[in-house]
Amino acid sequence: MSHDELKALLDEKYDRYCRPEFIEPDPISVPHRFEDALDREVSGLIAATIAWGQRPTIVRNANRAMQLMGNEPYRFVMEHSENDLKGLQHFVHRTFNGNDLIAFVKALKHIYSLYLSLQHVFVEGMQTDHSVKHAIHHFRSVFLGSLPPKRTEKHVSDPMKGSSSKRLNMYLRWMVRPNDRGVDFGLWTMIPTAVLSCPLDVHSGRVARELGLLQRHQNDWTAVEELDRALRTFDPNDPVKYDFALFGMGVVDERL
Repeated sequence: MSHDELKALLDEKYDRYCRPEFIEPDPISVPHRFEDALDREVSGLIAATIAWGQRPTIVRNANRAMQLMGNEPYRFVMEHSENDLKGLQHFVHRTFNGNDLIAFVKALKHIYSLYLSLQHVFVEGMQTDHSVKHAIHHFRSVFLGSLPPKRTEKHVSDPMKGSSSKRLNMYLRWMVRPNDRGVDFGLWTMIPTAVLSCPLDVHSGRVARELGLLQRHQNDWTAVEELDRALRTFDPNDPVKYDFALFGMGVVDERL
């Protein structure tokens, strides 16, 4: 398939899957429940963090976490008492448990005491080379910096250690990409879409390899960078939009 044919295919699939109908079965439906930008930041981070496994289970458990937070996630973060935190102890999604959720709430409160938005943490991390790799690494350092050693570390990935950081890349896509299709939010205008990386997972990785966009077998940060280079040849200003195409084709198991 030629470059032009590949672009036509990816553009067609992006148009098919980047629609409001995509929202309901996807974890992005959780922050879509809220109108306030900070509620979307908090709920989006939690939903993205537990986004592994079956999508119905992810959505159900993320909504459960919001219920435990009184369906006011930012207010809960900033105003919770120790007694309120006890109500989170029985939360569980696979290996992410109530203690992890409590740690997230405490870490978020610490960050919001220093920054107006989580966006500013990522932007601060991009000062070095304007890369998402450094932005995610810096966010992880700030986020975990207020927590006891080793606590919840495995739930906040680090591309500097080779992780594909699929969930944080997905979260960045939600927050940064424009809301022109009614799916992503476009809340964070200080980060250009051109620097975003594709949330590489088993679905998007399989399709990318079938299309010849990715040669590396492991789904690690090196593979993310390889896929990013390929996708930027189709749209250098918004390469991550093709996440919809790759993931959509992978989930519905379209034959290429």
